Amino acid sequence: MTTQRTEPAQNADERTMLEGWLDYHRETLAWKCEGLTDAQLRTASVPPSELSLMGLVRHMADVERGWFRRVLVGDETGPIYYSEEDRDGEFHLTEKDTWQEAHATWQAEIETARRNAAGFGLDELSRGTSRHTAEPFSLRWIYTHMIEEYARHNGHADLLRERLDGVTGD
Repeated sequence: MTTQRTEPAQNADERTMLEGWLDYHRETLAWKCEGLTDAQLRTASVPPSELSLMGLVRHMADVERGWFRRVLVGDETGPIYYSEEDRDGEFHLTEKDTWQEAHATWQAEIETARRNAAGFGLDELSRGTSRHTAEPFSLRWIYTHMIEEYARHNGHADLLRERLDGVTGD
């Protein structure tokens, strides 16, 4: 598998630009994981941290689900990897956890996110609300937040990948 990253168009309309940057950051995380074994993808960065590339992908699957299912469309679906008892469950990996499963789950959540977002305008408000304020979010806010979330975690992924095999890159 070779991940192709597509730079967003420099003169696109706002929605195309936001979706382009979100896809670019999704592709960047996939690229950072490319060519590694399951064992490498499960390897935590530096103790006591449990942060790993596979954990980041599992985390982002839950983040996609949270924003584009629970918040945007008000779907009552639960989390995939974490629970009330284990709030960081996506990072608690075992030998049974595989890249194939994590990647497939993440990609399925991305496809659902795209389908759900297609039914909303940028200014349209979510059916679900904030846990903190009980206010809805615009799709524009969700896109912007997701770009920020991926960008932050892609910085983590850069460091994890370099520590694993020395590979660096933008």
